[in-house]
Amino acid sequence: MELADRFMAAITSGDVDTLRSLYAPGALIWHNGPGAGGGSEQSVDDNLRTLRWLSRNLDGFRYEEIRRDPLPDGYVQRHVLRGTLPDRTPVEMAACVFVTVAGGRIARIEEYADTRGSDPLRDLAAAQRAARA
Repeated sequence: MELADRFMAAITSGDVDTLRSLYAPGALIWHNGPGAGGGSEQSVDDNLRTLRWLSRNLDGFRYEEIRRDPLPDGYVQRHVLRGTLPDRTPVEMAACVFVTVAGGRIARIEEYADTRGSDPLRDLAAAQRAARA
């Protein structure tokens, strides 16, 4: 469970170098949600861009109500992501992640999140893309 603690600390602090070191080569991160097949898969680089964006745009970014259980090949974790957007909109998103560990590193994550809770995050990302266009 030390790996899980290090992973969560690196996410909330925006420590991309530590995050990269915790992922196994070729690791994949799957998220439920809208889209073909009901979800999407990310590479480590894509995931790190997403996590870096979260740490830059979510004030008070934290995981609370963490419950974690070991599995034969990793662990499962339930949590609530919380924070506040720049316009002071609160974000609260419940999620469950199944993490597969190989060789002491994260080989795969399957995240099942309350997609309604991520609506404010998607709205902000869309507004930022529109402002750059």
